[in-house]
Amino acid sequence: MRDEQDLTGTYHYGVMRRALEEIDAAGGSLPLDDLAARLGMSPSHFQRLFSSWVGVSPKRYQQYLALGHAKALLRDRHTVLEAADGAGLSGGGRLHDLFLRWEAMSPGAWAAKGDGQRIAWGTFDSPFGEVIAMATHRGLCGLGFTAETGREAVMADLAGRWPKADLREEPAALRPWVTAAFEGRGEARLDPPGGPFQIKVWEALMAIPTAHVATYSDIAAAIGHPGAVRAVGTAVGRNPVGFLIPCHRAIRASGGLGGYHWGLPVKRAILAWESARADAV
Repeated sequence: MRDEQDLTGTYHYGVMRRALEEIDAAGGSLPLDDLAARLGMSPSHFQRLFSSWVGVSPKRYQQYLALGHAKALLRDRHTVLEAADGAGLSGGGRLHDLFLRWEAMSPGAWAAKGDGQRIAWGTFDSPFGEVIAMATHRGLCGLGFTAETGREAVMADLAGRWPKADLREEPAALRPWVTAAFEGRGEARLDPPGGPFQIKVWEALMAIPTAHVATYSDIAAAIGHPGAVRAVGTAVGRNPVGFLIPCHRAIRASGGLGGYHWGLPVKRAILAWESARADAV
């Protein structure tokens, strides 16, 4: 039997993912009884499950899961980033007492592709399914969701950014940082592999407040390269640290979700989760 702690993590996301598929197949929202029945649960259990995870009722959460939610965010919570805000932390109390320290690596260290670098890695539960995390002694350098693309693909993707590194499975070494990332307790440090342009883009992403979005053109303007929208999109897609560097908050000017390196269902779920929690406060 699952304990209550487990019910706050991966199991919740698995149920939510199935619910999202059922809602999409129905072409719109489903009454609580119908949705619970499709998931093989009682309405009371399903309601308790989702209320515990996201803080709102399943009916309310369906509104955030709707395909038009990104357009509503663009209309109501569109953040036009200023260049002065390009470096800093994401706002809105996203992780409460989490102190996120940015320690961008030197160009030389990035170019070395991890040569002589020891990197610890491990798999962990999260509110959005299983994640693979990697970290140097300075901080997290990789955080990828496996629900859509699979564990092997995510591992290959993250390890491929450090082809010369000494990778060691040591989950205990980075568990405190992963816990801080998703539960808002303690400190999480970042040490992402990237060039100067990518670092600027990732810093701009971190300036987007929780439950808000910015367009790729906003981000390009914020880093002083308004004509580099396509390059910005590439840098957003190459973000190695999912969730903490919130590339899920970057959307198209049309209100479309755009792409997401770890799978669009995960991006949609994170945006819904953040919006629901922000509105429940």
